[in-house]
Amino acid sequence: MANLKPRDVQVYPIAAETTALRSRSWTRLKFEIEYGLQRGTTANTYLIRADKFALLDPPGETFTELFLKALQERVDPGTLDYIIMSRVNPNRCATLKALLAIAPQATVITSNPGAIVLKETLPDLAQIIRTVKGDEELDLGQGHILTFIPTSNPRWPTSVCTYDPATQILFSDKLFGAHICGDQVFDEGFQSIQDDRKYYYDCLMAPNARQVETTLDKLAEYPAQIYATGHGPLVKYGLAELTQSYRTWSQAQKEQELAVALLYASAYGNTTTLAQAIARGITKSGVCVEAINCEAATPEDIQIAVAKADGFIIGSPTLGGHAPTQVQTALGIVIANATKLKLAGVFGSYGWSGEAIDLLESKLKDAGFQFGFDPIRVKFKPTAATLQECEEAGTDFAQALKKAKKVRQSRQKVSLESQVDPTAQAVGRIVGSLCIVTAQQEEVSSAMLASWVTQATFNPPGLTISVAKDRAIESLMNRGSAFAVNILGEGNHLGLMKHFLKPFNPGEDRFAGIETQAAQNGSPILKEALAYLECRVENRMDCGDHWLLYGVVDAGEVLDSSNLTAVHRRKSGNHY
Repeated sequence: MANLKPRDVQVYPIAAETTALRSRSWTRLKFEIEYGLQRGTTANTYLIRADKFALLDPPGETFTELFLKALQERVDPGTLDYIIMSRVNPNRCATLKALLAIAPQATVITSNPGAIVLKETLPDLAQIIRTVKGDEELDLGQGHILTFIPTSNPRWPTSVCTYDPATQILFSDKLFGAHICGDQVFDEGFQSIQDDRKYYYDCLMAPNARQVETTLDKLAEYPAQIYATGHGPLVKYGLAELTQSYRTWSQAQKEQELAVALLYASAYGNTTTLAQAIARGITKSGVCVEAINCEAATPEDIQIAVAKADGFIIGSPTLGGHAPTQVQTALGIVIANATKLKLAGVFGSYGWSGEAIDLLESKLKDAGFQFGFDPIRVKFKPTAATLQECEEAGTDFAQALKKAKKVRQSRQKVSLESQVDPTAQAVGRIVGSLCIVTAQQEEVSSAMLASWVTQATFNPPGLTISVAKDRAIESLMNRGSAFAVNILGEGNHLGLMKHFLKPFNPGEDRFAGIETQAAQNGSPILKEALAYLECRVENRMDCGDHWLLYGVVDAGEVLDSSNLTAVHRRKSGNHY
């Protein structure tokens, strides 16, 4: 990112006796799909100082030292009565351990699943952990009677929200967040960050849409004026709109015609990260994902999810040369109950060997299942390139399901020439120039053939381009992203068209065998192009099955002034 400010902690009072400590990073921080917009992030912690003191959600170990310094400047850690962990993971446990070294008197409060994780990670904590169940209360005095609301889902089985009636603040942790870093504490002008919140939802919440709706029903019983989120600006001005958006987005996910059951277990979080990227590729293609954490799900949950789904994908870590027992149980349920017409997929992470992935692949092949993508094997932590491969694999899987559905429908439908849609014929008469759109971010690059490119403005020079949501390049073309439009020349375009029209495997180099050079903005320029434009995404609009992008042109050059632009003519407006 252009803004490379150092990390810091912003302290801001948000209500009576309540202060936010926002640990901020302007860099991407992690290679996870949810951070793909690369706008930084904040890890929000909250301090309530009533008759008793409570600290909610210390940040991950990236911020441990900075956070403890900021905390000690404002409160004596020896006065902390409670440390509330809305969600437990090893990253937060590192900061919790350092915090308890200076606040050993504090009681740690979390959900029962969270307590199990804490005791495994920090066994010395057993005596100071207090577990809370549904609607249990904690009186801090001065009206701050905190209520704990279990909000577990497959992604975060330890999750719990906290409500303070004195301030009408709902401490929502992962819900309603966004990965944005800045000085703005609340969401004034919330419409400007709606795309960021939708991207965050799509990456993290969409695979758990059913559980999100259940959680929203629970939270409706607690009248909130502020959502104190775990990441990004706190929600105050757009609270009603964002709540309704979560319902709308979740309902839209559930209403998709096709669905995939995504089953996984994870030892260190790496397999979960892969699952998240695969789910993103599926959901952005208009297919519903039902995420199932095999460690928390019952056999009945797995059986029902697989029975309803059109395809299934199983992911596993390798522990001691084997798949965890929960994954092996899920595999048995799938083989015993799923029809062989359902499409399958396999992925996983490992440290020194990948036997679990081999086991899943061989068992499913022996059972007669067809695969929607080649098994994905990732050693240690995934990189940005790995996550792009996973997202593309998810997209390929979704497209394969759609193709199979079209084949089934075509067998059931008699197609008559007289039934051709005249509107589609008319729309198809719109002519567009043939272009190759390219983009690169770090080690990840992509490209697509495009004919829906149109000049939009003179000053600044700008253009619009339509990008299908299931295109691999879509994830590289968010607001602020750089890209290039390579305009093809008449009579010299067939080779490039053929190359970029062919199907690519997930993670495959789109530019293999093609002569390129880097533009000033880092995007690949095709040396055989007629001309090129260096652009950046200024805005994008959700338009059904496509994104409509407005890009500002920063530079360009004609490479062959003796030729004309190649154009694309269609017979129908129903396809490219």
